[in-house]
Amino acid sequence: MGERKRRDNLGCLGFQTSVTHKHTGHRIMAWLQQPHPTPLSLSSSSSSSSSFLTSSSLHSLRRLPLLKPTLPPSTHTPHPPSFSCHASWQEKIQLAGVLVFSAIPFTAVKAIANSPLGESLQRKMEQTKKLALQNSSKFKAFAHKARKESFWYGEERPRWLGPISYDYPSYLTGELPGDYGFDIAGLSKDPVALQKYFNFEILHARWAMLASLGALIPEILDMSGAFHFVEPVWWRVGYSKLKGDTLDYLGIPGLHVAGSQGVIVIAICQVLLMVGPEYARYCGIEALEPLGIYLPGDINYPGGALFDPLNLSKDPKTFEELKVKEIKNGRLAMVAWLGFYVQAALTGKGPVQNLVEHIIDPFHNNLLSSLNFMKAVM
Repeated sequence: MGERKRRDNLGCLGFQTSVTHKHTGHRIMAWLQQPHPTPLSLSSSSSSSSSFLTSSSLHSLRRLPLLKPTLPPSTHTPHPPSFSCHASWQEKIQLAGVLVFSAIPFTAVKAIANSPLGESLQRKMEQTKKLALQNSSKFKAFAHKARKESFWYGEERPRWLGPISYDYPSYLTGELPGDYGFDIAGLSKDPVALQKYFNFEILHARWAMLASLGALIPEILDMSGAFHFVEPVWWRVGYSKLKGDTLDYLGIPGLHVAGSQGVIVIAICQVLLMVGPEYARYCGIEALEPLGIYLPGDINYPGGALFDPLNLSKDPKTFEELKVKEIKNGRLAMVAWLGFYVQAALTGKGPVQNLVEHIIDPFHNNLLSSLNFMKAVM
């Protein structure tokens, strides 16, 4: 009888629990789902009572106040929707300004050329063009004579193998600056192709020299403390833009036009800025005549006050030697860029830092040690 009575009491207790849970279930679940600073822990003293709530536990839960959720303090204050929209319009206006600024050179040239001012400039140029053509013809004759007398041109010019006897190509006559008789692939047999390849070479040589300055000077200025750049190493600049960093020109805070934009916008600005020069290069030196500018030279050496402000081509003999020096330094710059690529891949550092480390410890910081390190890593 005692055992049966105890089971009846347990049954009644289970019934009472279920009835109580029915009346307070939604209130308990809503309270449990609310966030609190400290979690509520409910544990039972025995395994037999862990599968249900007792009546005393329910009465205790009823007496607990329904606490309001307390969120931890946040350092970020959300912006109201109106401010976000305003910021979005500011970004759009800034982006439009950057694109318009990049397109100004080309559009300004076209606008001036089609304006009355452009017509007036063309009339003045036509009046002086005849005299300029005569002077240009005389200068070309003197330049041809200086090329024949120069050590760097003609059949007696230096060759790429020096004193070693070799059957050099007969179509490389030494008329072009920097012609050392090197054409092991036979790419320049066609005279038209030879001139085209020379145009491409001088173009890439000049870009390589400018790019070398752009890679070396920021790192030198940053290491010397003259300027502080967000990223002075040339190959990390693109990566910093992918991360969303803002690049300031010359390390001056706030001095950026497209430096605060993304990579795609910078690429578009680059295309817009290069439209004018590439169009002029495609059309030839006559492309600037609608602006009243006459260039006496050719496509590779235009000359004039615009492309030769220091008048370095005044002496034909000196000018022909400067052409050789330019192509030699341009080839060196292109080879240097190959070294920049290899250094960046092997060491992950800039060229100036690599040079400084090599000077400090040449036996441990060199190409062989870098290759051995890469082998160990791989």
